[in-house]
Amino acid sequence: MERARTVWEEGHEPASGVVALGLAVALTAVVLDVWLFDDVGLLFDLCFVALCVALALRVRPTDFFVVGVLPPLLMLTVFVLLGSTRPDAIAEPHDGAVQAVVSGLSTHSAALVSGYLLCLACLFVRQRVLAAHGRPTDLLGS
Repeated sequence: MERARTVWEEGHEPASGVVALGLAVALTAVVLDVWLFDDVGLLFDLCFVALCVALALRVRPTDFFVVGVLPPLLMLTVFVLLGSTRPDAIAEPHDGAVQAVVSGLSTHSAALVSGYLLCLACLFVRQRVLAAHGRPTDLLGS
């Protein structure tokens, strides 16, 4: 009889799918936050932290590295897009695109650090559980 798989063993999505999902969900959170509150705030922060955990749980073990570097790149990409189209949503109305990105990253640094640490913690636990059950992972994806 085969034992039931735990949440730590369930991830099976390839890196490209996880990256696309992360970008889509993060942009959706930005659109909702801007639509509801006219700027990027707590709703985006909470969605971003939850998204980081969800992506770490969905990715397949051979693609852990990609998700391990994804949260900062994801937030940077979202804020570059937002800074070039609607900088007033993440900064002062008179700020340029570069200043808006820097302001957005500094304003949302707590969500970035929290999401990143939780993502790395999930990947670490998943790697340990998989190794304990005889399924070692190749963290570099080779």
